Amino acid sequence: MPWNHRSLWALAWPIMIEMFLQFMIGIADTLMVSCISDHAVAVVGISNQFFMSAIVLFMLITGGAGIVIAQKLGARQEQEARTAAVMTVQLTFIIGTLVSLLLYTGAGRIAAWLQIPGELQPLAVTYITVVGSGTMLTSLMLALSTIIRNTGNTKGPMVISLGMNTFHVCLNYLFIFGALGFPEWGLYGVGLSTVISRGIAVILLLVLLRRSFAIPIGWRDVRLFSIPILKDILRIGWPVSLNGASWTFSQISIFAIIASMGALQLATRTYMNTLESFCFLCGMSLSMAAQIRIAQQYGAGQLGEVYRGAWEALRSGLFVVILNTILLVILCSPILHFFTTNQDVIALSSAVLLMNLLLQPAKMFSNAFISSLSAIGDTRFIAVVGISSMWAVSVGLTFVLGVELGWGLYGVYTAMIADELVRSTCYIVRWRSKRRLWDLDRSVKSVHFSLDRRM
Repeated sequence: MPWNHRSLWALAWPIMIEMFLQFMIGIADTLMVSCISDHAVAVVGISNQFFMSAIVLFMLITGGAGIVIAQKLGARQEQEARTAAVMTVQLTFIIGTLVSLLLYTGAGRIAAWLQIPGELQPLAVTYITVVGSGTMLTSLMLALSTIIRNTGNTKGPMVISLGMNTFHVCLNYLFIFGALGFPEWGLYGVGLSTVISRGIAVILLLVLLRRSFAIPIGWRDVRLFSIPILKDILRIGWPVSLNGASWTFSQISIFAIIASMGALQLATRTYMNTLESFCFLCGMSLSMAAQIRIAQQYGAGQLGEVYRGAWEALRSGLFVVILNTILLVILCSPILHFFTTNQDVIALSSAVLLMNLLLQPAKMFSNAFISSLSAIGDTRFIAVVGISSMWAVSVGLTFVLGVELGWGLYGVYTAMIADELVRSTCYIVRWRSKRRLWDLDRSVKSVHFSLDRRM
């Protein structure tokens, strides 16, 4: 059965498992790093936010490529999809190599720019240097996983992610605690483990990519290149990249504001980031699956299925997101005790977590329609709304409520909820307007068909 006719859950469950594995590795990292110190946890949290800013550079290519590949496959233009896949790997490799060099040589300046407290800067420089030098591998993982998923194979990346995460945890144990005769490398070991496990994953993904099309990809395909396809990728990809960059830098700005509030607030927000990932894991997986299916359906001209797909993703996503959030609120205190013994961090985290009962459903609304609008190539609208709201509402209100009015993390979360509500309202209105255009298009085609038959 063509995968654009498969159920949303059939496409989503491997993505859910893969994202759950990524979530678990985040927990494992946090638990292991917390054995070093709470300072190390704070360094990993704010540094990883910065690494997201590097990843958005690759979204310029991968964000558009995934959608173009799915649309081309939906239109049964496999050679064009194949060309887009090869070009994506080549471009991300080149950009990733350049970014790796920049991060490796500029770790100290980056740590200072992030306003990391002075006592944390030596740890931050170590972590940024090691993990930043492996950005090329991160970029290739992102590109290869995106390509393979958009061919309809969501299981392959899941299996590779399982192996990578298991290996990463084992290396963490060896490198952090000095097991089996290895040196006790601490936070340096966490970074080294990350780079090695990603390198192995890239090799496996390359093997899987070769088999993802009817004609296997070989060395001769390095020559594949198409200006029109590149234009399509960039037309869709640059707003995705710009929106992603805006989100990442807005989060860095928010982290910097939180850092100015003190180490307690920064450590709490870092732990909350990990816990909140669980709340939204299934919802994000459903949104990603919906984007893959809707993009191919749009390429095949199945506009009715396209419109209904967004609402299906929203309904399913809201159910699991609300359920996960309620479970996390109930189990919050015992879970937090696995991460830290700092009672101030636990008390503040437990209180702030209640605000996720509003934040997570609001995020599901916005993400369901971001994925759907992206699938049909309407990424420019997403970027305009997203950038405006992120900075005016999320960052602006964070400073006003969190710092000026002294609400602290309560002000930060109030600002994030307001941002999600503003953006989701705009995206829903936009999606509903698309149906009117598609209904008009079908009516015009129906009239032309009737006239042709009469003639």
